[in-house]
Formats: sequence, structure tokens, C-alpha cells
Amino acid sequence: MQTAEDIKALVKETYGGIAEQSKEQNAASCCGAGGCSTVDYAVFCEDYTKLEGYNPDADLGLGCGVPTEFAQIREGNTVIDLGSGAGNDAFVARAIVGEKGKVIGIDMTEAMIAKARENNEKLGFNNVEFRQGDIEDMPIASNRADVVISNCVLNLVPDKGKAFTEIFRVLKPGGHFCVSDIVLKGELPENIRTAAEMYAGCVAGAMQQSDYLALISEAGFTNVTVPKERAITLPDDILANYLSPEEITAFRASGMAIMSITVYADKPADSCCSPGSGCC
Repeated sequence: MQTAEDIKALVKETYGGIAEQSKEQNAASCCGAGGCSTVDYAVFCEDYTKLEGYNPDADLGLGCGVPTEFAQIREGNTVIDLGSGAGNDAFVARAIVGEKGKVIGIDMTEAMIAKARENNEKLGFNNVEFRQGDIEDMPIASNRADVVISNCVLNLVPDKGKAFTEIFRVLKPGGHFCVSDIVLKGELPENIRTAAEMYAGCVAGAMQQSDYLALISEAGFTNVTVPKERAITLPDDILANYLSPEEITAFRASGMAIMSITVYADKPADSCCSPGSGCC
């Protein structure tokens, strides 16, 4: 059984390799970085090209939604982007917050941080920064952000409950988060659930949607809503790496669904820390 550190090492290795490729290279291969032993990241991503602030150098096709679409970001806000990658969502957020706002991207992969900083230097933004760090222990002061966003990253975090507690901590009272992520409805076949490559591809690390939403409420958030969801269909040529033809047929007929969801939730205005933390 993999430990949390094993999982983080795998994610770092996988996404470090992706950082060295362009979106076209990732999409052109059948399974993203590393060849056909891994899942196709392009299966999940949505089109960003018409969004204000879009920068093609920062778009590696790794997301599963557009969290800024429902994040209610306003001019002058401070926004934290978790798992910021090459900066795609951070730069879109920066277009909304404007010169008076602030965007902080956090990513644990050194190669992604380097690529994001290189992109930011080209754009010349002095109110966007990228910090290397762990989502379960963010290098951010408490009560710092108006909005937290994330795109297809929290499903990769081993301790998701701790991640939501950290999101609660860094948000200002009255702030909110909006994240796009992969969740499940029904149980994954064992071969997929235990495959390390699929974990790095956002599938095997996904939780049941009901459990995912419960963790958010347990962290202290209110008004937990799902403004957008869509079913993800994994191509047969990817499933064939893990399942027999008969197992694929059974999987298709099972009613089990892999879902891309966007979740919004508020931090109550009268709270500064997560329930039971004792830090207030």
C-alpha cells in the first residue's frame, strides 16, 4: 500500500515531466507525459482560449473545469490558486483582480513553479507570485485570501480533509473557495483504483462525491454548492491498460460515473479558524 509520501513523490515526478512539455505534446500523446502507461490528461480539460488573461504558454491542458467561472472574484481581491501549475488559472484570475489585486499560486512541483515564474516574468505582472509548497501545509498566513481556487488538484492530495482545513485557515472570514475536481459516483474497478499511474492522472485518487462534499462541511464551510458537473468518459484504449475487454464492458454497464465537478463554499464571516482547531 502506498504511503502519502509515496503518492506525493509520484505526483511530483509525473507533473514534473509534464512541465517540460507543451499542451500540444501532452494532447498529441495518447496518455499525456510519459507515454501510454499513464492516463490522457486531455480527456478532462476544458477550453480556456477565449478567457481574458489566457496565456497559451501557461496552458498545459491539465484542468478538469474552469473554477474562475463561478468563483465570484472581484477587482482588488487576493486570490490563492492551489496546484497552480504553469500559471493558467492564476493569470485568468489576475485579469479579474486587476492591478489592485493579488494572486498567489502554490505548487509542490519545482519544475512547475519554475515554468510559472518564467511565464510571469514574460508577462511582467508584479502582483502575481508563485510559491513552492504543500497544499496540506500552505506557506501562507492565516486569513489572507478573499478567494481560493483550484483546478483538478485536490483529488491528488492524500489527506483531503487537511487540505480543506488549510483552505479554511488561509481564507479571510467571509471569504470563499471555488474548485474544480474529479469525484466518483459508484465504486471504481480494483485495477483502476490501485493503479499508480491513474492516481497521477486524477482518477484513482478521486473520492465519492458525497464524501468529498461532507469533508468540506466538516472543515467549517457553509453554502456548499455544485454549480457545474459533467461526466468524464475514459476511452477504451486507456482502460485497456488496466481492464480486460469483458471488464470494460461490465464497467460501462455498471452505472459508475467519473465526474468533473465545480464546488463553491463560504467561510462564515464570524469564524477565523477551522472547528476544533483552537487557534482563535
